[in-house]
Amino acid sequence: MYAKTLLAISAGCLLSSQLQAQVFQIERLEPANWWAGMQHPQLQLMVYGKDIAKLTPALNYDGVSVTGVERSANPNYLFVNLTLDAKVKPGDIALQFSLNGETVLSHNYPLLQRRETSAGRQGFNPADVIYLLTPDRFANGNPANDNMPGMPDKVNRQDPNGRHGGDLTGMQNALPYIADMGFTAIWPTPLTENNQSAYSYHGYAATDLYNIDARFGTNSQYRDFVAAANARGIKVIQDIILNHIGNEHWWLKDLPDSNWLNNQSFLTGTAFIGTNHNRSTVQDPYASIVDSAQFTDGWFVDSMPDLNQRHPLLATYLIQNSIWWVEYANLAGIREDTYSYADKQFLSEWARRLMLEYPDFNIVGEEWSPNPLIVAYWQRGKQNKDGYVSHTPAMLDFPLYDAMLKALTDDESWNGGWIGLYEMLSNDHIYAEPFNLVTFEGNHDTARIFSLLNEDMALYRMAISYLLTMRGIPQLFYGTEIAMTSPKVRDDGKVRADFPGGWANDKVNAFSGKGLNSTQKSAQQLVKTLLNWRKTASAIHSGKLMHFAPDNGTYTYFRYNNKQTVMVVMNKQHQPVTLDLARFNEVLPRGKTATEVITGKRITLDKQLTVPARGTLVLDIR
Repeated sequence: MYAKTLLAISAGCLLSSQLQAQVFQIERLEPANWWAGMQHPQLQLMVYGKDIAKLTPALNYDGVSVTGVERSANPNYLFVNLTLDAKVKPGDIALQFSLNGETVLSHNYPLLQRRETSAGRQGFNPADVIYLLTPDRFANGNPANDNMPGMPDKVNRQDPNGRHGGDLTGMQNALPYIADMGFTAIWPTPLTENNQSAYSYHGYAATDLYNIDARFGTNSQYRDFVAAANARGIKVIQDIILNHIGNEHWWLKDLPDSNWLNNQSFLTGTAFIGTNHNRSTVQDPYASIVDSAQFTDGWFVDSMPDLNQRHPLLATYLIQNSIWWVEYANLAGIREDTYSYADKQFLSEWARRLMLEYPDFNIVGEEWSPNPLIVAYWQRGKQNKDGYVSHTPAMLDFPLYDAMLKALTDDESWNGGWIGLYEMLSNDHIYAEPFNLVTFEGNHDTARIFSLLNEDMALYRMAISYLLTMRGIPQLFYGTEIAMTSPKVRDDGKVRADFPGGWANDKVNAFSGKGLNSTQKSAQQLVKTLLNWRKTASAIHSGKLMHFAPDNGTYTYFRYNNKQTVMVVMNKQHQPVTLDLARFNEVLPRGKTATEVITGKRITLDKQLTVPARGTLVLDIR
């Protein structure tokens, strides 16, 4: 008996010795830093390394305490919960990790000083116009980073779906052009690492949520780009994806938990379940559970694993990641991709946390539906029948985009043409904040508007004028200002074609104007004129809106405040139309002289106004 006891003690000591001898290493710790003075006092660290869950964390830092440790089914992950006092000072927090009471690992965790005005940052708003660009296709400022070691998807400009080499340096070099055109905000499609084997240029299959793709540049270059844009009066919006990642994400090599992904069993041989895209199921009182679950939990494609935001550790990770980028890069907004495909309770908390830290910030969600009832559900302030509360201030106005295209391309009739756009705008009563919707003429997922309008310059002028004077926050896709074209049927690679002048030896250069044809020059001048006029048009930024029912092929509306009235008239007829101005007496000042913004001409507004055939008038009355 005594010998057995000695043997047991000896074996126990040997096991303890072996455990103590194990070398522990932190392979990843995310977020890699945080900031003192944030509103939310909790911070959760994801610590990754071989058998790291065996360790117990501790620290000794005034104002910071370890308030919990969470472990998952994977022993290579440890989640450390910290609480930070409101008055904690910046510095390095010495984290200690122990095994059986003995420290085996330490790490200095940076707690940084926030910018003085960080919490009060101003988000994008109706005074702004957003320039959406696809970084890989915009401008190649540094050919040295076109191909990078360990990244198999190489540059091939001959492949419409391949990488073309655009980068942050090219974007920064283009800032004088963007500012001169009159844009006040930039939204690049995702810049985070997409180290996929192919088709990685678009950015929507992230493989590392905390790092900029090396073929675009570095995190510090991104921060420098934002600072350079801000110096020119341009805000930067980051494109963030909460719904899915790429299948080459580092998590996929060692998933943090058994339910980190929706339909995770697909990775081990069960059938693939794709989303049904039935976004109406979120609100549908008659929707089946199976349809609702497939919408949110189904994958887009088999190369984009669908994240399970109901997992509390993953939810916290994603929330902190978004806040980290805002604070690190000094962002003015977020565009959230595939908005409704994520868990809706998570979305509510995600936006709440962001707006808690940045009360004047802005977030725009992508809910791709032509139905305003579906879009309105997701905007902050909407009183939803099911009690759902959103904290997301803005949504992309797909219903108005769809209605605008139909109005411009359909023949005029009692139920076709302008009347569809007029009636769609009348649906604004269902939105909590219609003036905070983001309007657009197209994006990286739609055919080019100039092509959809049959390369008709008169219709193009109407679309651009409407977008830049209507309520909301307008967004233009790069190349729209030079009337770039594409197939009418969606073809992503061709829609996202290279911006002329963004590559050395381009024969056409839109930045300088070299080689542009007369149509391209006319389009560019139209956009530039309206954008720079819009900067000082207070009636457009914050004025009221009144529109009048379409009449005789024309559509007329007003933006107005006590300083300015803007009258917009669009005529689709192939002959001039004369309007009786008495119809607009309730909003139009009588006997005033207006400046027609596009041409610069002065027009006296007396009893009648003649609108040219297929013409657009933007009249500024101050």
